[in-house]
Amino acid sequence: MKILHVEAGKHLYGGARQVVYIVEGLAARGVANLLACPAGSEMSRQQPAGVRVLPMKMGGDGDIGLAFRLARLIRAERPDLVHLHSRRGADTWGGLAARLAGVPCVLSRRVDNPESPLAVALKYRLYDHVITISEGIRQVLLAEGLAPRKVSCVRSAVDAAPYLVPVDGAAFRAEFGLRPDALVAGVVAQLIPRKGHRYLLAALPELLRRHPKLQVLIFGQGPLEAELRAEVEAGGLSGAVRFTGFRHDLPRWLGGLDMLIHPADMEGLGVSLLQASAAAVPIVASRAGGLPEAVQDGVTGILCPPGDVAALTAAIDRLAGDPALRARFGAAGRARILAEFSIDAMVDGNLAVYRRVLGQ
Repeated sequence: MKILHVEAGKHLYGGARQVVYIVEGLAARGVANLLACPAGSEMSRQQPAGVRVLPMKMGGDGDIGLAFRLARLIRAERPDLVHLHSRRGADTWGGLAARLAGVPCVLSRRVDNPESPLAVALKYRLYDHVITISEGIRQVLLAEGLAPRKVSCVRSAVDAAPYLVPVDGAAFRAEFGLRPDALVAGVVAQLIPRKGHRYLLAALPELLRRHPKLQVLIFGQGPLEAELRAEVEAGGLSGAVRFTGFRHDLPRWLGGLDMLIHPADMEGLGVSLLQASAAAVPIVASRAGGLPEAVQDGVTGILCPPGDVAALTAAIDRLAGDPALRARFGAAGRARILAEFSIDAMVDGNLAVYRRVLGQ
């Protein structure tokens, strides 16, 4: 079996990291893999094991030429199936390219935002099958009219091993300039509107009144950084909030957090939440999209309504004031990740879809 994977992301964020897990796992199972990705992207430089990387121009949703470039690539390489892993034009133009070349096509859907009925009717006829990374996303697609036989849920995975190593608390606090007695909450997400950073900043004044030792680390980068920094400064929160940028060494430090906060308005599943659970970190998150599949409310963390600052404040306050609860949620989260979110299960799930589409 020969698969052409298409990933349009330029950085090795959650979704792109899942693609690395998939192609490496497929290679170990004897599948030949090609990977088309943007020239100059982190993916093109990393060169995952077991895959031939094919860097090319990818200009986003408006790049109609991508359809023809991918069609030429498909005709030249003659894969058995094309697997589209992202949006940014790769979904639509990649689907069209596969149709032009006469090769079966599978789409991975990683977001839960709804699409118009017209878009669904036109776009999804390009794909032989759609894989969602959460049941929440699958339900969105079913509600929009996709046939159940055409949609499968194969949840994202996490490589738990790096997160099982204990974190040196003193080194962690020194690395991020934290007080020795700090109670540390973290957010691990792109700095974009739907991740909900604004709700946490709105909750912080009251939380700091109740928990003066609370400090917040904001991991990630994105277009909202300047705006969020200005909001922190204007709110007098600079002493309590640190912006760390994107950290390639996140597995080394994630377990140093006392809790992870993820107040997103929408989310496909939330790989950073799976990573936090692997590191035995309890979670406060919104009940949006696939997040209830990543966090078991009252077992591995606390879920609250999206956009509800009062509920978010209460949930963080509860965890901040109860070390035993944090430890219990963290231990339960780690056990669940090891049992339910393995890379092998994700790879086998994708491979089963390929075989079904190809009639094997």
